[in-house]
Amino acid sequence: MIERGGPVRADHSIGVAPRIALIEAADWDRCANPSSVGPADAARSVGERFNPFLSHAFLNALEESGTVGGRTGWQPVHVVVRDVGGALLAVAPTYVKSHSQGEYVFDHGWANAYERAGGDYYPKIQVAVPFTPVTGRRFLVAPGPDEGGALASLRNGLDALRRDVKASSVHATFVTKPEWDLLGEAGYLQRTDQQFHFLNEGYADFEAFLSALASRKRKMIRRERKDALAPGLTIERVTGAELTEKHWDAFFAFYMDTGARKYGRPYLNRKFFSLIGRTMADRILLVLAKRDGRYVAGAINFIGDDALYGRNWGAVEDHPFLHFEVCYYQAIEFAIERGLARVEAGAQGEHKLARGYRAVPTYSAHRIADPAFARAVADYLERERAYAEQALDAYAEHAPFRHAEPEQD
Repeated sequence: MIERGGPVRADHSIGVAPRIALIEAADWDRCANPSSVGPADAARSVGERFNPFLSHAFLNALEESGTVGGRTGWQPVHVVVRDVGGALLAVAPTYVKSHSQGEYVFDHGWANAYERAGGDYYPKIQVAVPFTPVTGRRFLVAPGPDEGGALASLRNGLDALRRDVKASSVHATFVTKPEWDLLGEAGYLQRTDQQFHFLNEGYADFEAFLSALASRKRKMIRRERKDALAPGLTIERVTGAELTEKHWDAFFAFYMDTGARKYGRPYLNRKFFSLIGRTMADRILLVLAKRDGRYVAGAINFIGDDALYGRNWGAVEDHPFLHFEVCYYQAIEFAIERGLARVEAGAQGEHKLARGYRAVPTYSAHRIADPAFARAVADYLERERAYAEQALDAYAEHAPFRHAEPEQD
């Protein structure tokens, strides 16, 4: 643990962990996912149920596999707050970044503008889950009587870290709305965007969900599901103890093929999937498509207490509508069967709207040290927030759900 300077309460110490393995898993998870290591209602004071991406197991797999750290441009510097007895009070998943890849909240334009003006935008501090555009708490405070004080110490620690590494800025991405509000009050610049989520309205089954849609959309989805499997394809769902290295070998081939074609360089490596398969199997759902005894496509999902999180997809054969079946319709069906409140299908994708997903806002917060540059970014963000609000209204207006009595197919 490396001690850092800065304003610190007398009964708190602020440190930085260059590897998450230096923090006990139970201590980290008590801050990140209290209900996973304590009473079922332990998370109430922090307002969130289990989020798999905040778990020690997930973040450690990123580091142990080498997908972050080393020369990746994601250098772990997790900020920690302890009491005078050494007990962990709060943590923040924190990285020193030398680029803006793998974040899904795009600030390349900011970097270019600042560097054209003669400044150094990198390094910057990123409070985030790498490669994971999923909303969740980023300031992870253990339940207790001094949550407010621990949160303030975390923010002080981030400010001290920024000064220590001479970073231009601190960015907290995909934060919760309460965190966004608090960070705004603390002087962070506020940014919004949107994603598309399926919201489970207590549907009894997939057909009940379809009955809530306009007739034309119901017919479209039924046709797409039928056509997706027409070439003799079958679907398998694999989770928990059923997951084997054979499944990971197949999925990794899909992931690499899609990543190489679409993004140029996939972020995750084969070792990462083996690690999460050993430590998080009960929180993982693989949806795989098979033809003639061979897996040809698949998607990985993570299972939270109240949400299914769709992450990566890939295929080695091209079949019409198979992407929609494997990634969207199977996820909706699984969420309904499990009684999950929503499916979060990742970043971007207006085509999800026609398939029963709704636009929801996402939030990030940014502290920029240079006052003049901060004013320019603040002006830009004011206009961007207005546009994002208008876009949400437009998406809601064009949602595929019926607004009157049930229509006949």
